[in-house]
Amino acid sequence: MSRRPRTSSHPRIVVAGATGRVGAALTTRMAADPVDLVALTRDVRTDRIPDGVAIATVDFSDVSSLSSALRGADRLFLAHGTSDRQLANEIALIDAAVAAGVSHIVKLSVMGPPTRLHPFDWHMKIEADLATRDIGYTVLRPSTFVNILARAAKAVAEDSWGGAAGDGRVNLIDTRDIAEVARHALLDDRHIESQRAYHLTGPRAVSMPQIAEQLSRLLGRKVVYQHRTASAHRDVLIASGINELAADLLLGLDQLFNQSVLAETTTTVAEVTGREPRSTEDWLGDNIAAFQTS
Repeated sequence: MSRRPRTSSHPRIVVAGATGRVGAALTTRMAADPVDLVALTRDVRTDRIPDGVAIATVDFSDVSSLSSALRGADRLFLAHGTSDRQLANEIALIDAAVAAGVSHIVKLSVMGPPTRLHPFDWHMKIEADLATRDIGYTVLRPSTFVNILARAAKAVAEDSWGGAAGDGRVNLIDTRDIAEVARHALLDDRHIESQRAYHLTGPRAVSMPQIAEQLSRLLGRKVVYQHRTASAHRDVLIASGINELAADLLLGLDQLFNQSVLAETTTTVAEVTGREPRSTEDWLGDNIAAFQTS
């Protein structure tokens, strides 16, 4: 299904994962740019895709659907929701992009050390595959999304928020800032053949107890982060109704937070976009209604 015809004088940019957090922000931001934008999605629901953006629905069990979606594409933004199919599906999209003659891929990856933790290890393998290709690319390696705090909204409202992150620090980043860096990379005509990586963070690292203090100021009441052992927190996560894969992913993040593995601060967002990245408290202020008691 297409809602905008190809304009040959404009580059055709395909956004894979267009309904995800970063992809949705990116397509919204780029809808007004002088490009032919195609939102590639597995989700038949298209309410998160702006009017005027062409849509291509793909099925990863049908390779021809990937080839069709990328036909005539000049550049590709590559993102995929975290799942046990992420590795295979992203490599399939890279295969299709190379075959279609795409000149530059902007790949959403993750910041972190070599590790066996999912999804960090999946991204490492996808990056390693991309490095073997004769194609220009920009790898975006953001720290953990600040949007992950949305998972805590109900618990904060019920005074039951906690986890195994301890007093460790993490530099959370707003997905809107990642999308803006992706936009700049996709529109960069000077470095089409470059193979590079950007490390993206927010303005400063914070601990979960410090986030509790920020929430306390914004809500006007005391918010406490309850410290738990990893096993106790896993029980809480499973009891909340999420599956074991998701519970283990969240526990893995808490382990990295606890050890301050993702506390690094970079200036890349400001250098690329010309604007300082949003802080954790900025995001909380924008979304504070979700944390309020009913």
